[in-house]
Amino acid sequence: MSSSDFMGTMLAYRAWANRELFAVLEALPEDVDATLRHTMVRVLNHVYVVDRIFQAHLQGVPHGYTALNTAATPELGRLSLDVGEIDEWYARYASAIDAPALAETLEFRFIDGAPGRMTRAEILFHVVNHGSYHRGAVGAMLTQVRGNPPKDVITNFLLAHARKAASL
Repeated sequence: MSSSDFMGTMLAYRAWANRELFAVLEALPEDVDATLRHTMVRVLNHVYVVDRIFQAHLQGVPHGYTALNTAATPELGRLSLDVGEIDEWYARYASAIDAPALAETLEFRFIDGAPGRMTRAEILFHVVNHGSYHRGAVGAMLTQVRGNPPKDVITNFLLAHARKAASL
């Protein structure tokens, strides 16, 4: 598997895991503690903001963010749509990039003003890994209200992906 194909698979996994989690959150009963629900959305909005920041770094354009989250918390449905769109952008980006471009080093500034320097591949890996970390945190919160969170591990994704490919 080429590095470009690997990145594409990882970003497809991330999009799948995001869809799984948002489906569970959107199905939560109305009586779920409002503070807990708000916290889960805030965590996922942080992931979205970081995704947008790194998207801008990959594009070489300003991102306009001054913090790692927004002051206002979006509605869950709006955030789900926004996350789906950024997931699609990253999937298209990964499908169009080649190995030499993945190895290119980009320089940028972090939100706190510190200098940043990462390859495009490192940025894509960070986006995947960062989202996994925070989905896990939201999954832990979900155990307080519904038992088990979605089983969004990569092995389940790869199995489902292989079954889908076999049925085509």
